[in-house]
Amino acid sequence: MNKIAAVLLGMVFMVLSSLAVSAQCSICTRTAQQMGEKPAKALNTGILYLMAAPFAVVGFIGYRMWKQTRGEKIDDQE
Repeated sequence: MNKIAAVLLGMVFMVLSSLAVSAQCSICTRTAQQMGEKPAKALNTGILYLMAAPFAVVGFIGYRMWKQTRGEKIDDQE
């Protein structure tokens, strides 16, 4: 149980520490600077939103694989 709590605490820390992350390449940064502050923030938020979907899919697949292999190990031990 302590391992699970440590992993969850680490994940929460990473999420909270990444709130001020800029997700723009150099070309997007120049474009955003020309547009102004509000559109630049909206562009950055959109980039982060689009980035979240692939990470969620890969995380879900990884979790399912981990859960499946963990279940097989438990069956082998019995």
